[in-house]
Order: sequence, then structure tokens, then C-alpha cells
Amino acid sequence: MLNVGIIGASFARDAYLPAFAHIKGAKVVALASSRLDSAKAAAAPHGITAIYDDWEKMLSENVLDLVCIATPTSMHAPMVLAAFASGAHVLCEKPTALNAVEARDMLGAARKANRLHMIDHELRFNPTRARIAELIQGGELGDIRHVNITNIGASWANPASRPKGDWWSDSTMGGGRMGANGSHQVDMLRWWLGEPTSVIGQALTVIPGRICKNTGEAWTATADDLSHFTLEMETGTLAQVFMSGVAIANMGNETQVFGSKGTITLSNGDEKLYFAKAGESFKDISVEDPHSKLDGLNKGIWNVSVLAALQELTAAITEDRGLNRGASFVDGLRNQLVVDAVFASTTSRKWENLDMTGAV
Repeated sequence: MLNVGIIGASFARDAYLPAFAHIKGAKVVALASSRLDSAKAAAAPHGITAIYDDWEKMLSENVLDLVCIATPTSMHAPMVLAAFASGAHVLCEKPTALNAVEARDMLGAARKANRLHMIDHELRFNPTRARIAELIQGGELGDIRHVNITNIGASWANPASRPKGDWWSDSTMGGGRMGANGSHQVDMLRWWLGEPTSVIGQALTVIPGRICKNTGEAWTATADDLSHFTLEMETGTLAQVFMSGVAIANMGNETQVFGSKGTITLSNGDEKLYFAKAGESFKDISVEDPHSKLDGLNKGIWNVSVLAALQELTAAITEDRGLNRGASFVDGLRNQLVVDAVFASTTSRKWENLDMTGAV
């Protein structure tokens, strides 16, 4: 039996704990959160009694085979390093770290400890997006000429919609659209298309002036609420991503892939995948996730796809093998290099070259 510890209660409640309930041979035995009441609320339905508001104490008092980290980005590096030092394998949420320096340290610690390492880019385990990877890499779309991805939401649109101290709005804690959603898009594009060579973009704070939704107190957001970037891939393919949290209408995530032999479209509103071969109309080629109807899993591709990611990681630990699927800390470092370059491009207003050869 694998003993699992989780740091961070919110995503544990929504995704990790429901998923682990479906994994034989793995048991969550400890949970830590900065707020003890949140840890207790998440742990109680699953019979977890080792509950902490001190993650370091959790690591020191339990022998853990796997530690899952779902905390503000600023805490990823110290928690990952401590988890590896304790002898555990690690699953860390995205974005990997505050910057590539931290991401490289995390990868180095994983190798020094000889432990498995995964970044929770769970969309790699979504059957629909895996079907897109197959279509691209199998040549059915021909040469990929360009990709368009938009993610338009309204969660930051109202200046009074978020509380003061909200870490998602604090750049020093690693909040913002570029990390929260952009890292997922970068990872998906690398998975589908290979490595990028350069990027241009902006990570902007469109509504810095905020009002605490709880107290009415004025405060200032520093993290990006709107980000966009264009990647140039080694193949010459251009991939454009536009993400906004300040739209009045929530329009969700739309993906379009344009090849020389066909086009595919995907909307996360209905998770319908359509494919049009050259000269033909679009046809529905959607793929249903077999896990989507399991009891206890919360709805949505993020919560459902976590199960397959955890199944792969726990199987690799049990079978004493490397990962067959998923994003490793190598991918996490490479994704972080792109994220960092978008922030650099925001200042330089120029294309930033990317060198992935050292991120191995």
C-alpha cells in the first residue's frame, strides 16, 4: 500500500481525494493546509485523521511514498525539495515554480533523490486531447500550419469579485492567468507539436485597482489578468494563445488546429471534437472519458483527468518504473522557460528566443 500525503486542501477536496478513492493500492493518510479548518473539512469525508496546518510537521511525522502539492506557486519549490528529502515521490501542481531557476532546482532534487516526478498537467490524460495528439502526430491533419487557442472568462472582470490577499492576483505568489492557464496551454502545445524556438507576448494587469469583496477595502492586484502569446515551433508552426479573465461574458476555452489536410475544433463548453478533411464538412469525432461517469468524481475535465494521471504515477511507483505518460519535471522546466519568456517579452516588446537544449 502506498502512503500518500497531500499539501493543500482545495484541489485535494475537488480532485485528488475523489480520484484516490478509485485507486487500489494507494491511501491518503495525511493532509496539510495553511488553514486547519479547510484541512479538516477536506479530510473528514475520507476518514483521514492525520491533519495539519504545518506541512513540514506532516512530512516529519509520516512515512510517505508520494506527496501531492497543490498550493500557491511560491511554495512549490520549498515543498518539493523537502518532499524529495523525505524520500517521497512527488506530484506538483502547475505552474511549476516562480521561475526557471526554481524549476531547475526542483528537477535536480528529483534526480538526486532518484524519485519519480510529475507536474499535474492532467490534460495529457484527457482522451479527447490525446485524440488530437494522435491526429497531429499520425499525419491525418498534414503539416500543421497554425493553432489558435482562446480562454475567455469573467472571474476577474468585476473589481469587487475577489478578496484582498487573493494569491491568484499576487505576482509574488505566482498568481495570474499566464501561470494558471498559460502553463497548461504551453504544455499541451509542446505535447502536440514539439518544442518551440521563440515566443512573443504580454502578461498584463488590466484591472489593478480592486475592492475586497468581503470588506469593501481597496487593494491592488499585481498578477496578470490578461495574457497572450504566439509560439513559433521548430517545425515553423505558429500557435497563438489568448487568455482573459476580465471579459464580461464567460466564453470558455476554444481550440482550433489548422493543417494542410484538415482542421479540428474543440470547445470545452461541450467537449465536442470536430474534424474536417480538406473539401469536406466537419464531423463529430468526440471521445468520451470512461472515468467521467464514475461515482464520486467531480464534473469537469480537470477533476476527471486527474484520476488517470494519478493512476499512471502510482502504477509507476508500485512497478518501480519510469513514467510512460504525463509531464515530468523536465516538461515542467521547459514549460517554465516559456512562461518566463512571455514575462520577459512583456517588458522587451520583442520576440524572445527559447533554448530547450539545456532543459534535459
